[in-house]
Amino acid sequence: MKRILVVDDEKGVRDSLKMILEYEKYEVSFAENGEHALKQLAATPPDLMLLDVKMAGMDGLEVLQSVREKNVDLPVVMISGHGTVETAVEATKLGAFDFLPKPLDRDKLLVTVRNALHQANLSEEYRKLRESVEGRWRILGESLKIKEILSLIDRVAPTDVRVLITGENGTGKELVARALHRKSKRTSKPLVEVNCAAIPAELIESELFGHEKGSFTGATAQRVGKFEQADGGTLFLDEIGDMSLQAQAKVLRVLEEGKVERVGGNKLIPVDVRVIAATNKEIQEQVQGGNFRDDLYHRLKVIPIHVPPLRERREDIPLLAEAFLEEVCARNGLPRKSFPEEALGKLSSLAWPGNVRELKNTVERLAILSPGMSIDLALLDAGVVQGRGEFDSILNAGGTFQEFKERAEAAFIKKQLELNKWNISKTAESLDIQRSHLYTKMKRYGLMKEGEAETSET
Repeated sequence: MKRILVVDDEKGVRDSLKMILEYEKYEVSFAENGEHALKQLAATPPDLMLLDVKMAGMDGLEVLQSVREKNVDLPVVMISGHGTVETAVEATKLGAFDFLPKPLDRDKLLVTVRNALHQANLSEEYRKLRESVEGRWRILGESLKIKEILSLIDRVAPTDVRVLITGENGTGKELVARALHRKSKRTSKPLVEVNCAAIPAELIESELFGHEKGSFTGATAQRVGKFEQADGGTLFLDEIGDMSLQAQAKVLRVLEEGKVERVGGNKLIPVDVRVIAATNKEIQEQVQGGNFRDDLYHRLKVIPIHVPPLRERREDIPLLAEAFLEEVCARNGLPRKSFPEEALGKLSSLAWPGNVRELKNTVERLAILSPGMSIDLALLDAGVVQGRGEFDSILNAGGTFQEFKERAEAAFIKKQLELNKWNISKTAESLDIQRSHLYTKMKRYGLMKEGEAETSET
């Protein structure tokens, strides 16, 4: 039930609104002056406020201004028996949803209330969606190096300065690029990503700058390039170190002139684009080897940001692991699981050559393969952490989620049997299941000791 706070110094108006609103199944509370209204707001915020303009003490506009300083999203509908255009304009500037004159028309009042509540619901849904999206791309970590990166992002993002992000594969360079765009003045415009390593050299220019119809074999229609698509926003050139020298020359020209020319075209098209680049290569070595233009390197590296490998910020691993575990459980409909302290310690001690990406994939495997509410420590010793070979084949075999779980369960049980030298009692105990249940699983998956027709009890 939606709660509406009515603020008016006339008892007759309060009684009338109470009758109208409660008949429509709204919960109604009252305040006879501005001071009382602000106290109620602090104690129990309503879903909507109906606020009289002319009151003794604090008038409605003063109350509205105070409300906006503390609660930006609360919808407020102003009501007044002495309404003027100037008052209505001032109320709108202060963030009032609408302005209704007295005597109040019942139908217009109810339509306004419904519209105000509907808009508030939409705003709340948008806020949750935005938080969800931002949460997906948030940079996690409490280490000094991550705090320095976050501080640098906050200082650099509002400007249009170009940024070069460096770091090993899987460290989170894309997260830095997204944070720079999200906190920039271009956030309402698109962030366009180009993976330079994934595009063949002969197609990279068409991808970046577009092409005209008939400009080359297969160009059956005009194509708008990534620079034009990012106009007003941000262009993220990932793996810039893999771009051909010819394409590098054209990118340099765009950065210098702010204009692109489509392949096969003769017209310069103005573009307003902020360029953020990233690479896992040592660009200076590429420059010295003649594989990357020195002038483009310096154009891109106005602000350098280096993302450290996970092994250089091990103190962040528990925080990352917990966050990934919560996300994978929610995404796959699994019960909320947790890490024992020993498991977090084990994860923090590993090398993680694949960095954050490898840690995330590992946590997903652990969450799916652990049968209980706690991550199974035996899985860490069974080689699932640095998952290779058999577990990689399980992940890549395709099929339904149920089929994947069955393949994984069979592999896990087999590994436990091997670790316990096929002793059924010990294996059942380590799995925390009945021996009869283990026998059933073994029969279902066709598990038996190599060279034997049946397993041994001892």
